[in-house]
Amino acid sequence: MKQLWRLSTLMLAVMLFAGCGAGADKQQTAERGSNAAKSQQGQGGASNSGGTSPPAEGGDKGTEDAGKVPSDPVLEQLNKLSTEEKIGQLVLVGMDGTASSDATRELLSKYHVGGFIFYKNNIESTQQALKLFNDLKKDNKSNPIPLWMSVDEEGGRVSRMPNEFMKVPSSRAIGSKNSTELAKGIGNILGRELAGFGLNMDFAPVLDVNSNPKNPVIGDRSFGNKAELVSRLGIAAMEGIREQKVVPVVKHFPGHGDTSVDSHIGLPVVNHDLARLRQLELVPFKAAVEHQADVVMIAHLLMPRIDPDHPASFSKKVITDLLRGELGFQGVVISDDMTMGAIEKNYDIGKASVNAILAGGNLILVGHDYEKEKTAINALKKAVEGGRISEDMLNNRVYAILKLKQKYGISDGPAAGPDVKSINDDLKALLEKYGLRK
Repeated sequence: MKQLWRLSTLMLAVMLFAGCGAGADKQQTAERGSNAAKSQQGQGGASNSGGTSPPAEGGDKGTEDAGKVPSDPVLEQLNKLSTEEKIGQLVLVGMDGTASSDATRELLSKYHVGGFIFYKNNIESTQQALKLFNDLKKDNKSNPIPLWMSVDEEGGRVSRMPNEFMKVPSSRAIGSKNSTELAKGIGNILGRELAGFGLNMDFAPVLDVNSNPKNPVIGDRSFGNKAELVSRLGIAAMEGIREQKVVPVVKHFPGHGDTSVDSHIGLPVVNHDLARLRQLELVPFKAAVEHQADVVMIAHLLMPRIDPDHPASFSKKVITDLLRGELGFQGVVISDDMTMGAIEKNYDIGKASVNAILAGGNLILVGHDYEKEKTAINALKKAVEGGRISEDMLNNRVYAILKLKQKYGISDGPAAGPDVKSINDDLKALLEKYGLRK
């Protein structure tokens, strides 16, 4: 009997020991998983914030299911890119003339630029513009990533569309009607115009509150001088544009409405503190973030009470701390044009471009001058090679760009061209409904 009792006790001890060991293994696995998750979250933290971060690879390979990361086609695409191709994705450039050229082909074949911006001097007619856009896409065939094809198409005085299109009223005229239906309808018209050409990014709507009536650069480009009105109509316009599978870019963060200097010419200085910005200028951008804005453009503004050393366009305090941290924006950040007077007259374009990426930006806009475009790209390349822009940071910035291109189904397929008559007829009917056309 005693032997039977001893045998039972021994078996019980063995079972308990095995159970405790299994429980410890499970606890250790859970702790390792938790630490991996924390590490992954850290990739998007303030020190490396640049939008959507690539998921962490690997994991605990000591257990059966550990290390199995769900398939991520964007991450797979990113991992196939060379360093030069990744650097190219950080830059969106302008071009000279109305047709593809040796310069545009070199920007694609040698520098692998992520896309183009087009101005009025690039667009003469519907037929010419369509050929230009389709030719650039064809020239990009050696690159694995399709192009951003972008314009500033706000309506009013900022329009790049050919003269065949009926003129879209200014944002101020739309704001005077105080109708979200009208604002969304206008956004839809703008999106249809662009989508017909195969354009896929619009630097609109303007979310600046026009609080300074003497502002030389915003004025009637704003929906009005009240933050609530600009928020409501701006979001409606944003939604109208993206319904057409065109990426809207809200601008000019953190607010260009109270300036007395045109940033195309010089560097505006805005002396507002955070309390004032939160009360007025930031209100429309906060609303846009809450409505899943995809891209935010950063203005060339010096704001001494926030960052006395850097303009907003390459200020970590503005981009990472304020936009990404306080407002919670996780999308793509693009600079305003680095060839504008605000930068060109005060800073080195190469250093400014690198600093914009370090500050939390994803895309550098270099809208003019082939040599300046190459200068910006080479500065980024040097910063990557020297480790100033780390591999993790580069991957972080590019992953967010590729993720957005995937979301909108961006491709280099040729466009058939817009239905100009249908668009004009619908715009005319919309404007007549709201008394904006007699």
